[in-house]
Amino acid sequence: MPAFAYQALDALGKTQRGVLQGDTARAVRASLRERGLYPLEVTPVETAPRAPGLWRRGLSATALALLTRQLATLLKAGLPLDEALAALAEQNEEPRVRALVVSLRARVMEGAGLASALAAAPESFPEIYRASIAAGEQSGRLDQVLARLADYTEARDALRQKILAALAYPLLLTVVAVAVVSGLLVYVVPQIVGVFAQLHQRLPWPTRALLALSAFVQTWGWLLLALLVAAAFGARLALRREPLRRAWHAWLLRVPLIGRLTRAANTARCMRTLALLTASAVPLLDALAIGAQVVPNLPMRDALRRAAAKVREGGGFSRALAESGQFPPVALRLIASGERAGELERMLEEAADQQARELDRWLAALTAVLGPLVILLVGALVLFIVLAILLPIFEMNQLVK
Repeated sequence: MPAFAYQALDALGKTQRGVLQGDTARAVRASLRERGLYPLEVTPVETAPRAPGLWRRGLSATALALLTRQLATLLKAGLPLDEALAALAEQNEEPRVRALVVSLRARVMEGAGLASALAAAPESFPEIYRASIAAGEQSGRLDQVLARLADYTEARDALRQKILAALAYPLLLTVVAVAVVSGLLVYVVPQIVGVFAQLHQRLPWPTRALLALSAFVQTWGWLLLALLVAAAFGARLALRREPLRRAWHAWLLRVPLIGRLTRAANTARCMRTLALLTASAVPLLDALAIGAQVVPNLPMRDALRRAAAKVREGGGFSRALAESGQFPPVALRLIASGERAGELERMLEEAADQQARELDRWLAALTAVLGPLVILLVGALVLFIVLAILLPIFEMNQLVK
């Protein structure tokens, strides 16, 4: 049964919006009138797959995790899938999410499986999500798979938030520092130090350097800013080319601190994905193919694909990963012990947790170092500006004496 988004007025004249299912728009209008609403607009909700546009965005990680958790709870309580989706649509207040759930229910009511219905919105439900749902439908453990998917989505979003939070403070300090120093050079320094230049007296070298820097920023600051923006856009365009992006990612892995952070973040994401897929009864080879797609770093993604090829030939998973040299030894030992004990799923999850903990430690250390370092640099620049202004004053006092 198709779904329709409506806009109507209630008895108090307030606008009500929502989504209803009906055979036709006319039937939906009649249903609204029965509820005491005056329909203003009724439009069908699109359920067919669409090409992703520039501004097309899917569900956030938080919304996806909440939706998954609610659906898992309803299915575990014994509700059929269509009734669970209907309950989700009724209790969800966000129109976009409600329309998405109603469109999913419409496809399920037409006879499609949940994984097939999710394929109509790939921007909201990634491949790993759909593959896990398909495996859960085949094994009859859909509620358990959904619960694991909710845990996975929340853990992945938490990891992303930790990285952003660790970088936000140093980045904010840098932006404020650049703004303060630029303001001093453009507006304050010329007015103060320019007075000394009119005395036709040889100024100290810090003052001369400050005046030259101020003149450069005033004259060419806009060009420097334009060049920086152009360089950023040029780098972004260049990194779209796979050879350059691969070289950049390989260089990141070689940088001492950044390489450790990059390796830990990619390993945690990969191991958590593989743990979810294997727990959802997805075959290991299929799990490796999907897991490689969620690893942003290209050398590590290639290592996973080579490991999948060796596993397909009969080799061990941990040995295949170890031969690539791209994954941390601790994670490899955990995987090897899981293979020997027949508990690969649990040890993959343990490896993901271990790498997430290591990432937390290094992010905390990085934040503790970068914040004070930026403050020290800003203090040094401000001290240089103050000295450059005060030195001519000291010399004038000496001349007066």
